[in-house]
Amino acid sequence: MSAITDHSSPRAVPFRAPTARLALKPVSLSPERDELDGAWWPRSRDLSHELPVLADVLDPLWGRITRIAVNPRYWPIVPERLFVNGHGVKVGWFTTELDPHKILLLSGTSGPWDLLVIPPEVSAPSAARLMAAASASTARQSTATALMAAELVDAPSTPADVDTGRPDRPAAEMRPYAPQPRP
Repeated sequence: MSAITDHSSPRAVPFRAPTARLALKPVSLSPERDELDGAWWPRSRDLSHELPVLADVLDPLWGRITRIAVNPRYWPIVPERLFVNGHGVKVGWFTTELDPHKILLLSGTSGPWDLLVIPPEVSAPSAARLMAAASASTARQSTATALMAAELVDAPSTPADVDTGRPDRPAAEMRPYAPQPRP
């Protein structure tokens, strides 16, 4: 015997991870390479979680991402390999050759791409300014570290202008990652 109710049966809804917070420069036909191709604002310092989300967004735009390089200064763990869209992506790190505020993505079909990495702790207003500066097609070229340094200088310093919830901490403060001790 079956019961009849006015409730519809539950159905599976696929889980979709949040998309990457990303700002990219418009495609340029100029043969000159820009210092930065845009900016990425990850939600955490967990590269194993953040990089697949980023590569998932960029694969259809730039071609299959095959390698990613980071400077490990602000990342506690750098995985050796990730799987994105059914293929493996090698992850490498460089301490002196790569700006600590930049990530390098390599695609076999469209070449290298450099993104400013905005720390997850940065306030939304600071991140918006950095993303706009890194993705502006008419802005003068600047390195990732120079953009971060300019934001630190230009960051609001009054408690009312800072969106961190902590008036004693600047909005765009940068510190190397250090795990919090567990109680």
